[in-house]
Amino acid sequence: MTAIEVGKAPNFIRRIIEDDLRNGTHGGRVHTRFPPEPNGYLHLGHAKSICLNFGLAAEFKGKCNLRFDDTNPETEEVEYVESIEEDVRWLGFDWEDRLYFASDYFDQLYGYAVDLIRQGKAYVDSLSGDQIREYRGTLTEPGRDSPYRKRSVEENLALFERMRNGEFADGEHVLRAKIDMQSPNINMRDPVLYRIRHATHHRTGDKWCIYPLYDFTHCLSDAIEHITHSICTLEFEDHRPLYDWCLDNLNTPSRPRQYEFARLNLDYTVLSKRRLIELVSAGHVKGWDDPRMPTLSGIRRRGHTPEAIRDFCERIGVTKADTRIDLGVLENCVREHLGQAAMRVMGVLDPLRVVIENYDSGRTEDLSAPNHPQRPELGGRTLPFCNEIYIEREDFMEDPPKGFFRLAPGCEVRLRYAYLITCRDVVRDASGKVAELRCTFDPATRGGDAPDGRKVKGTLHWVSARHALTAEVRLYDRLFSVPDPDAGGGDWRANLNPHSVTVLDRCRVEPSLSHARPEARFQFERLGYFCADRRDWSPDRPVFNRTVTLRDTWAKKANR
Repeated sequence: MTAIEVGKAPNFIRRIIEDDLRNGTHGGRVHTRFPPEPNGYLHLGHAKSICLNFGLAAEFKGKCNLRFDDTNPETEEVEYVESIEEDVRWLGFDWEDRLYFASDYFDQLYGYAVDLIRQGKAYVDSLSGDQIREYRGTLTEPGRDSPYRKRSVEENLALFERMRNGEFADGEHVLRAKIDMQSPNINMRDPVLYRIRHATHHRTGDKWCIYPLYDFTHCLSDAIEHITHSICTLEFEDHRPLYDWCLDNLNTPSRPRQYEFARLNLDYTVLSKRRLIELVSAGHVKGWDDPRMPTLSGIRRRGHTPEAIRDFCERIGVTKADTRIDLGVLENCVREHLGQAAMRVMGVLDPLRVVIENYDSGRTEDLSAPNHPQRPELGGRTLPFCNEIYIEREDFMEDPPKGFFRLAPGCEVRLRYAYLITCRDVVRDASGKVAELRCTFDPATRGGDAPDGRKVKGTLHWVSARHALTAEVRLYDRLFSVPDPDAGGGDWRANLNPHSVTVLDRCRVEPSLSHARPEARFQFERLGYFCADRRDWSPDRPVFNRTVTLRDTWAKKANR
């Protein structure tokens, strides 16, 4: 795989549509669709397809359908249907009244299959699944005709009807297209069109016990819906001849065209639905919406914004080249959007108590702070200040190295929006650990500036010990410790990052956050961007997920 050059946003499908509109192809219409299978939750790879299909339709004043490919009743559930609809809406797209299911067309698809049988272009095969694979041949050896390939039209029609009527067990028969067992494209060697599945469908119940396969369903559903540009990922390129064969041999209401683009491959994660199912079922993560998961519900819970995801999908572009994208590209999109959108607050993750000895212990002072330094229209907030505050433990060192501009014995620092303080003494607990700092403040420096013009390099965030809320903060990192978990052919699970989440349960945050709503996003000053957890949030026990750090710390690690 090659790394793509981010920023130029190539999109060859956009050029195809522009040419089609210029030439009057499809009567000047643009009609796309997003066709997920409801057997799992959507992930970032799907986001690329959603943004592409809905985005191009909007750009060219066309339409985009949401259509569920619900042809496998054994793996599909209403839960997944509902989650997919929610995710598409969350990304900012609307299918209006164009919500469809492949199951809407089961009667029509059955009729198309009967038409192929009558033309002598489909037959009922009674080979087992293993025998069908054996007869199909390999990439270097041609296939062989099934002994049932010469069944008469009448016999095939009768058998196919009996299949529909439930007279046979699963796997006893299939319907196959009669194309070419010598074809160099293995997908054209009499592909299976229908198989028997005695399973209850989430929409049609027990009406059907035979179900069409994707390659047969997909092209005909596109034609029924008058789709103009059927956009798929690159693994379907070898299936396009079958897509065209079905449409060329049946009298359909329209003639869509299929185009393929490279799927998204993102560093430090996996975007295989099978892999994601295993992560959930084996307990490596806590459900589909675990904030470490690349599912849309997971990244939403972590605090990523739909605006950032759409920006990311536009930046990486659409090509046919198999590429890997650095996760930092996504994180930078998130930082850029949250940098403009997120309110600023102060929180302390590892609290160290500071007692300001010359500040009246009975006094509480209200200090003003802006909600966003570049957006005055967002207003401000009040920060309570008293003689006891918390700072980050890492912002203090007893014997600091050169260039350390934070708090140390005898050193003066600025408290954000408050005063200049100087460390006078260190108090230890019984184990010798620093438990408390004794400081003094300069009352003439309210707001953080010295009237005499003296320069103070260090600025610390803080919260009032008397007024702060105790919060749980979950620090999420990359799910895998290597860029490509599948590389090398070993066990991909061995590359799981054992430190992908750290839970801090004694954090302190400013009291204004008691009014935060689930999913509200904030910049904890100097620490990063955080999101109020949409599942576990409570005003009495706030829970925040770290969305992303203020800068790419992994890039520094990689360069060490």
